[in-house]
Amino acid sequence: MARGLTRRQLGVTEEMIESFGEVIFRLSTNVQIRRGDPVRLLDYDEIEKQRADTGLTDDQIADRIGLTRNQVLYIRTMLERRRFHTGHYPRLLDLGGGKRFRAERFTPHLDHFQYGEDALELRAAMKFDPMRAREYVEDGLWQGDTNRKWLEKHSTETPDASAIRHDGATITYGELAATVGKLMAALQILGIRPGDVVSVQLPNVPEFIISYLAITGIGAVMSTIHMPYRAAEIEALLSHSQARAVICLSEAKDYAAAEVILGLKDQLPALEHVIALGAPVGGAESFNDLLAGEENAPLGDPPVASDPFLLLYTSGTTAAPKGVPLSSHNMLSNARVGVAEHKLTADDLIMSAAPFSHLFGLYSFHLAFCAGACNLLLPAFSPPEFAALIDQGKPTALFTAPAHIAACLGAGLFDGRDLSSLKLAVVSGSACAPELAREFDARMTGGQMTQLWGMTETQGALYTRPDDPPEISATSAGRPSPGTEIRIVDEAGAPAPAGTEGELQVRGSLLFPGYFKNAAANKEAFTEDGWFRSGDLATADADGNVAITGRTKDVINRGGVKYNPLDIEMLLDAHEKIVQSAIVPMPDKVLGEKACCFAQPMPGAKITLDEICVYLTSHKIAKNKLPERLELVDEMPLTPTRKIIKGKLAARFKE
Repeated sequence: MARGLTRRQLGVTEEMIESFGEVIFRLSTNVQIRRGDPVRLLDYDEIEKQRADTGLTDDQIADRIGLTRNQVLYIRTMLERRRFHTGHYPRLLDLGGGKRFRAERFTPHLDHFQYGEDALELRAAMKFDPMRAREYVEDGLWQGDTNRKWLEKHSTETPDASAIRHDGATITYGELAATVGKLMAALQILGIRPGDVVSVQLPNVPEFIISYLAITGIGAVMSTIHMPYRAAEIEALLSHSQARAVICLSEAKDYAAAEVILGLKDQLPALEHVIALGAPVGGAESFNDLLAGEENAPLGDPPVASDPFLLLYTSGTTAAPKGVPLSSHNMLSNARVGVAEHKLTADDLIMSAAPFSHLFGLYSFHLAFCAGACNLLLPAFSPPEFAALIDQGKPTALFTAPAHIAACLGAGLFDGRDLSSLKLAVVSGSACAPELAREFDARMTGGQMTQLWGMTETQGALYTRPDDPPEISATSAGRPSPGTEIRIVDEAGAPAPAGTEGELQVRGSLLFPGYFKNAAANKEAFTEDGWFRSGDLATADADGNVAITGRTKDVINRGGVKYNPLDIEMLLDAHEKIVQSAIVPMPDKVLGEKACCFAQPMPGAKITLDEICVYLTSHKIAKNKLPERLELVDEMPLTPTRKIIKGKLAARFKE
């Protein structure tokens, strides 16, 4: 034990010991290289020269690798016990040489915070290869970055710098820190503790950023819910994540989110609080009232980089949600190295058309936050508002999807608009046609269009750089980000020659540790030697530029928003007029893909697309998941095991 504390009080799992034990042991005073005897000779200059080789203190190790001091102490003593088989006395070890025990410095063990069962289960999912964890620390990729550290840095060093611009108003880093501090205190008063999951369903507004920084600032975990999701998807995600609180709008257009989620509480025993932004809602906490509390209320120990801080979902399917747990090590280190690669600085004004509930949108925020730049907020995408904000808001960097650009170009919304402020555009979310890339790049008279490829599991894995030739950015997703390795393999798993199509696989300091509570998905997603199977097909040229050529999976990618159609197919198969159904992606010039429903009707039955959409809507399926074309078939193409061969259905679009 560390200072008599248990694993639950420290949040230490066996997976954490396996991931970080080797690097902690190597950095500690257990491994020392001494030359001569400078201590006896009182040669202080030589002592300083040799200090790095004589081991670090627990405090120094904790700061370097992103754990708490007590976590380092516990793991170090466990490694010493396993390797040296000696007896240990926690308080004596904690004191160190020459110190005296003082009661006022010691907190009784039972008074220390304990992680809950759900929090420990999530922490146990954060398992990394110990040799790779050591490599990432030693190479300077994992440096202990956290949102709270970054906010404290900017609010202290540049408190008057702009952090957020929205609807004509500006919030400085100093003001942001003060507001986040109030919400951190309020969440703790509500009983939110380190490791608890808090879900957020908000558009790209200042309150999303405030919520994100406050949740992760107290060591809790943010899980996002896409704005189009309704009761069926929301219940599935909240149930899987065991969220203790949800922050959402009181209402938006025709949807009263807070009331709907309150209505789900009987099915969600872990859910304790619904926090509503907007008009008061009976039974819900008011977001604005929480901000009226005391900023300086006592806060617990700050989170560390190895803590899980995000739990994102790759789809809203109710059949098998794929939760992606992420640490600050993964995400914030990837953003830190990306700032220089994208040539961003504190002087930039960064705008995202992608929602912050999607990791591409969060990546744009992470970059801005790391650089100390300002975020120009577009609450929700619409072509006219998107084009107008670029013209009037004058962003210097834009994060957007091909569908956003295509919609504006197709409607002539960029005509007569001033895009000269843009020095950089990062395009991602779905395949970008070279012609579209070239046309948008030509309109950026003062900058460069680049492409990025990433996933919820990786964040920014590949991208072209601002200095690349325009044709490279028009035809490829670029090269790996620092700390990222990629390989392209054939069906047998062997490396594919340059220019040959194969599956893109990824590993590195940015990669998530594995899906949460989904062993079957992990078995399918990872190779035996630790590579992540992206499910995407790609080629690479001799210079390492990767072009995404297709996908091996059945997900629909509608304008950069991906979803698994299994739950829709299951509902349709239960329809009284349908024998079997299949949802297949069909090409679309604007969105990249739309969903086509292939249905085999019951004998003598007739069914229409409108009837199918009404049926799915009645079962609380989100509008963005509804099929947009119906093809009736007499018989489905089936394998010998009676699985539908979707490839044969998709081939019809090429005829």
